[in-house]
Amino acid sequence: MLSRITIITRTFVLGTVFVFILGAAAPLTASSAHAQDVYQQLPKPGKQVPLDTDHYFTYGFEKPPKLGMAIMRVEIFTRDGKHDTSFAVRGDADMPSMRGAHSSGNKDFSLSAKGVYLLPVRLVMPGDWEIRFIFVKNGKTVFRGAYLFDL
Repeated sequence: MLSRITIITRTFVLGTVFVFILGAAAPLTASSAHAQDVYQQLPKPGKQVPLDTDHYFTYGFEKPPKLGMAIMRVEIFTRDGKHDTSFAVRGDADMPSMRGAHSSGNKDFSLSAKGVYLLPVRLVMPGDWEIRFIFVKNGKTVFRGAYLFDL
């Protein structure tokens, strides 16, 4: 007959293994849920970036970015060059090397009277920065892009 200590030890070991297996499986499940959150690397500001089959956008800071507040601009056009304001645009600014420490969180761009999407971005320290863009039309995400730059 097994002693009481042996039974307790085996139960503890099996429980630990079970918890470890569940813990190891959880990140796989979480990461697969975010597999659709892939952001396309964007070309330099000012370039035309295809958005879907009928649209493209341009983006860039209003002025060269420096410490403090900077304004990110996005303009969306139809293929024939007309402004299109039927999209919703969201953005997030963060430092990739310190992910989450200085994140602005996903914010809606404001739409100006001239049809330009604007997002104030707070740049709090020198280093590598990333602006992530999400373009939504009719409730569906049509494009995700990321712009990396050094300050």
